[in-house]
Amino acid sequence: MPPPTSPTAETLATDFAARQAKALLVHARLCTEYGAPFPFFSTKDPLSELVSALLSHRTKNADSHRAYQELRAAYPTWEAVREAPTNAVQHAIRACTWPEQKAPRIQAVLREISKRGGTDAPCSLDFLAEMPIPEARAWLESISGVGPKTSAATLLFSTLRIPAMPVDSHHHRVAQRLGLIGPKVGEGPAHKLLEALLPPGWDAQQVYDHHEALMFHGQKCCYFSGPACGRCVVLDQCPFGQARLGRPA
Repeated sequence: MPPPTSPTAETLATDFAARQAKALLVHARLCTEYGAPFPFFSTKDPLSELVSALLSHRTKNADSHRAYQELRAAYPTWEAVREAPTNAVQHAIRACTWPEQKAPRIQAVLREISKRGGTDAPCSLDFLAEMPIPEARAWLESISGVGPKTSAATLLFSTLRIPAMPVDSHHHRVAQRLGLIGPKVGEGPAHKLLEALLPPGWDAQQVYDHHEALMFHGQKCCYFSGPACGRCVVLDQCPFGQARLGRPA
């Protein structure tokens, strides 16, 4: 048997162009289906958005929101959270999952931000607005406990409104079933691959609409178990759905 050959540059470029065209077609259909443009749900400053994102990990939205509100009620500034007894912070965020892990992590993140800004500097991430997106994301992700989803959420969802695209579990599942990414690509690596499919000139609203549309589709149609492929508006673009319904690709 001859050894497998690597794909040529032309083949790779053709494949990328096809996936990019599919991503834009899916974007248009799902934005129409779910009513884009979507209003931004958050008006938090970037540091507050970062803490909120850390609280939301593996937690229902209502519970992480309650944990965030309790934390802000107990400590009016992030410097106060940074300096508070860890067990008191843990108690304040008890509504979220794993508060015993998240309390010291949040304090460590706040200390690291303060350290980089100077000992007497207030905790702030407003300076990220002046950085190119890759550099801003790299700066955030160099902090222990901050991954690509959190860095993108901090930049996009906050008042910075920087067009970095987060990929949550719903978005990831829809993209994988559509064939926009490979079946073995995890959520972390998916960020760069999926963001590369979007036009480079898109603004924050367009990137936000793309993320929200795919997320809504995962929540309302492309379920983890028992997806409603028969009423999917992008079924003709979905190898997973076509195979599941026994339709020719």
